[in-house]
Amino acid sequence: MKKHIISTEKAPAAVGTYSQAVAITGGVTIYLSGQIPLVPETMEVIEGGIENEIHQIFKNLSAVCKEAGGGLDDIVKLNIFLTDLNNFALLNEIMATYFKQPYPARAAIGINELPKGVSVEMDGVMVVNSDQYSY
Repeated sequence: MKKHIISTEKAPAAVGTYSQAVAITGGVTIYLSGQIPLVPETMEVIEGGIENEIHQIFKNLSAVCKEAGGGLDDIVKLNIFLTDLNNFALLNEIMATYFKQPYPARAAIGINELPKGVSVEMDGVMVVNSDQYSY
């Protein structure tokens, strides 16, 4: 799989932990369902506020990526849903600890509510090398 980052000065520059666009060649596409901050062992929402919720979601996404033969760095598109866009800067700060450049393409969307009253949900698209894919 080869990841190509697409960037142009004719569109607004990325202002966070994302790329304008990402093109992939030679890979298998995997669609990641939305994850909320549930602790797998208890199926309860993690306590401690939005920061802990964001970390738990990245742990959950990481586990699904690993099971599919990849990792967070194989995510090419990430969708983030926040009930309070004032948490956007914190999200970027935490996301930078889980992803290295080049960042995936991303959308961060403010919404009214999420399941179980959580503050954040994420889904994504991952691409892994077709020669190492085992399904």
